[in-house]
Amino acid sequence: MAKIRGAITVNTEKCKGCSVCIVSCPTKVIALSKDVNGKGYNFAYMQNAEACTGCSSCAQVCPDTVITVYKVKTA
Repeated sequence: MAKIRGAITVNTEKCKGCSVCIVSCPTKVIALSKDVNGKGYNFAYMQNAEACTGCSSCAQVCPDTVITVYKVKTA
């Protein structure tokens, strides 16, 4: 039986690195990158992909709506 887990994508060029998504993530999936985007901000990324449940808390609190949440089937 296939299991379902979550996954996110972040529009790294529009992310301002405010960290609101990091605080709202119940499974500590998101972190700020050491790299910067074109505007000089450290952007959010999915650090611990296996732990994502797809709850979409991060996308709901993002002030710039740069996070998209997906449900992914795994074997």
